[in-house]
Amino acid sequence: MLQKFVKYKNMKHIMTPQARAERCAETMIANDPASRGLGMVLQNVSPGHAVMTMAVRPDMVNGHGVAHGGFIFSLADSAFAFACNSYNQVTLAQQNQITYVTPGRENEILTATASETSRSGRSGVYDITVTGEDGRIVALMRGLSRTIKGQTFPESPEE
Repeated sequence: MLQKFVKYKNMKHIMTPQARAERCAETMIANDPASRGLGMVLQNVSPGHAVMTMAVRPDMVNGHGVAHGGFIFSLADSAFAFACNSYNQVTLAQQNQITYVTPGRENEILTATASETSRSGRSGVYDITVTGEDGRIVALMRGLSRTIKGQTFPESPEE
């Protein structure tokens, strides 16, 4: 069972980093019609890390019969967003760069895995790998994040 809170000497309940990441994700997905509308599913989230999947629908295929790069980018960008917002500090993309390695295929489930590489002050660096069902790399993205004012959900210092 997930331990959402731990007790310290002063007996206040403090939210664990994992519980915070999960609550951030629950709040974000409920307010993210773009990711939901594209059929993205959050598979896993932890502090600085997220895994999302998306099936390549027929309406996501370009004139060459492969997944349109914009949809692959959207999947990578959403995984990046869930990873960098897992600390309950509103964080936005500052810059993204993507390299398409192999095409995604119609009806294939793509997986985007976002991992924090560096986080210092208000800046973060995240690497996102998009893979196909057979494990091949479809795309590699590097996302730079910037934390701004605000929280994803209200959290008191005691949480």
